[in-house]
Amino acid sequence: MNQQKPAGAKVQISKNGPYIVSGDVPLSKEIIGANEDGESVKWERKQEYPPQGRYALCRCGRSANKPFCDGSHTKTGFDGTETASRQPYLDQAKVIRGPTMSLTDVESLCAFARFCDPHGGVWDLVSATDNPPASKHFARQACDCPSGRLVAWDNQTGKPIEPMYAPSICLVEDPAKECSGPLWLRGGVQLVGSDGFEYEVRNRVTLCRCGASQNKPFCDGTHVSIRFSDKN
Repeated sequence: MNQQKPAGAKVQISKNGPYIVSGDVPLSKEIIGANEDGESVKWERKQEYPPQGRYALCRCGRSANKPFCDGSHTKTGFDGTETASRQPYLDQAKVIRGPTMSLTDVESLCAFARFCDPHGGVWDLVSATDNPPASKHFARQACDCPSGRLVAWDNQTGKPIEPMYAPSICLVEDPAKECSGPLWLRGGVQLVGSDGFEYEVRNRVTLCRCGASQNKPFCDGTHVSIRFSDKN
């Protein structure tokens, strides 16, 4: 699952402080689009931020200048201790094998975006991947998972099925749950811990920006229960 590092694209986690982004990584806002039944079915681009070579993104959830850091973490006593597993994704993953495709799942990475739910759910669809419509839904729903909790695999080639992303960061908005979601790192941006540890480079990961995740630096879906908003 290790992806080749793009030159210079990096997110450095500062101790009990913001995410320091460097390497000209573009920043945008994406909305989770829902159907009439409230199911997550598509990503919708909402906003692109002006290019910056280097910038600091709020990690505590208290900035008055979201998504950027304004130093509020120093006033609120924010504890940003990283508690997530540092094992490679595949070492943590549960494998569910289907007839033509398989699914790997690391539940602790779930950011509650809910793209896995339609059409009976990816866990049921994987067993029907010899059926073309089910196979199409399965691959798309796994690929739309922003956190990379879910990855679809081609059984014949043994390779993951991944969307093509350039190095970028998106701010997730979730109108169906009336909240703002995590930071969505895409395209193999290197994430570095506050102690210098280099996390596995992946195509999709989501980072907590409400400050309340119990799986820092990754999102665990807590933003939904606390109705986190990036509106200042």
